[in-house]
Amino acid sequence: MRPLTFTIPKQLLKVGDKAVLEHIFHELPDQVDEVILVVKYLAGQIQDYFGEEFLGKKIHYVTQVSKDYGTWIALNEAKHLLGKEKFLVLLGDDILDKESIESCLEHDFSVLVKEVEDPRRFGVVLANEHGKILDFIEKPEEQISNLANTGVQVLDYRIFNYPARQHKNGEYYLTDSVARLAKDHDVFIKLAKSWISMATPEDLESINADFKAISSEK
Repeated sequence: MRPLTFTIPKQLLKVGDKAVLEHIFHELPDQVDEVILVVKYLAGQIQDYFGEEFLGKKIHYVTQVSKDYGTWIALNEAKHLLGKEKFLVLLGDDILDKESIESCLEHDFSVLVKEVEDPRRFGVVLANEHGKILDFIEKPEEQISNLANTGVQVLDYRIFNYPARQHKNGEYYLTDSVARLAKDHDVFIKLAKSWISMATPEDLESINADFKAISSEK
């Protein structure tokens, strides 16, 4: 997202008239009354924007201190604030619809996926005919599945029994942990209705153009 993120974190870039992370707050299920935000880059801006409570949801901030990177590292930093109950994991820069996120809460363990035409830029999920996850493949070179992982997951404390292994690119992916969890427990997929994912300034420009078109039609 450079150069846009030289002075502002990606989570505060505007989609329509709201910051990306603000959209995410609006789509959180009503059952969620507390949010843990793991922050690092330009963290002060995020804390100033959302404060200690936003849209009726109490916010806890965890500053990532580990020098390692990856979704597993971020979750592990928040471990001390998570109890025995299941919790919802979301990425801070992807927007999904509330109904789809809520559907994940039907299971003890679940992952929200979206069918995509070209899965090579995403991690994909392999599942059986019952919707149970068999494995995850990060950015496959060949199209072995069109079910992209959106980053939304329902987990509980048992995920910490499966610490992620370092990927060849140096990162520690939460999907590695979930894949191993799925060998011992049933982890189900749920299909997302909508998913806004952006990786480049061009993506953001296109998304905002769509937002303006939708607004003008109302």
